[in-house]
Amino acid sequence: MSGANWIQYLAFFALIAISTPLLGNYMYKVYRGGKAPGDRIFLPVERAIYRVCGIDPEGEQRWNIYAISLLMFSLAALLLTYLNLRLQAHLPFNPDHMKAVSPGLSFNTSMSFTTNTD
Repeated sequence: MSGANWIQYLAFFALIAISTPLLGNYMYKVYRGGKAPGDRIFLPVERAIYRVCGIDPEGEQRWNIYAISLLMFSLAALLLTYLNLRLQAHLPFNPDHMKAVSPGLSFNTSMSFTTNTD
């Protein structure tokens, strides 16, 4: 193994050693309900999202609501991916001027992404 590889490994492990206590302490504070850095910024945003969506942050989610949420999210991901592939030729930032994907392949690809099947 070359010297550059050893330096890369040492840098990686040094970053892990430095970030683990910092991120671990942050996660401990978040999950224990204590004050965490960023609460002044993120808590009002989180409360606003809860209000808009009608979510009780202290309530538990029943299994049937979770199942409906999962299905709706999967449907939205399927439709968004399908539309992205079908409208590819008309979307901005298409430097290669790629054409739209055929309907069958678009559906197959979006369904594969939604169900995590490769």
